[in-house]
Amino acid sequence: MQTNRIAIALMTLAALSLPAGAAHAQNARADLIAKSGSKVKGTVLFEDVKGGVRVRVKATGLPAGMHGFHIHEKGDCSSGDGISAGGHYNPGNTRHAGPDSPTGKRHAGDLGNLAADGSGNASLNRVFKGVSILGGKNPIAGRGVIIHAGEDDLKSQPTGNAGGRLTCGVIGVTTD
Repeated sequence: MQTNRIAIALMTLAALSLPAGAAHAQNARADLIAKSGSKVKGTVLFEDVKGGVRVRVKATGLPAGMHGFHIHEKGDCSSGDGISAGGHYNPGNTRHAGPDSPTGKRHAGDLGNLAADGSGNASLNRVFKGVSILGGKNPIAGRGVIIHAGEDDLKSQPTGNAGGRLTCGVIGVTTD
């Protein structure tokens, strides 16, 4: 827990030292750590772009099929089952829904599903509205990113019935 607070403080200091006008043009990264006995690993890259945040995912070791993919409240991956990351990131106190639902009608952390192929690989390259990396609306820096064991049905409350947490990563601001 203390390590996460230090990391968030360092990310904030780094953002404050950016040149004027650069506060919204940022990148972040989360290295995925296997949880719940899985062998899932990978990387999630985040980039502030016009209209939201571009999210690029490369994950391996997943069971074939669909897997819920969300930003969670806390950048804490210390527990073996990923529960330490808390619930979905939901600063607007809204209902759970899919990523194509209007901003303000879904959790800021509702990113939908990742599709894993027969070899267990999943990738994604998509812009999500209603979030920013740091300093804008619904900042995600310092929060957790989770890939779940099952498919998010995009409607069950409050989490989409996506099951256990196969992997967890902490979203940290990068300089590249």
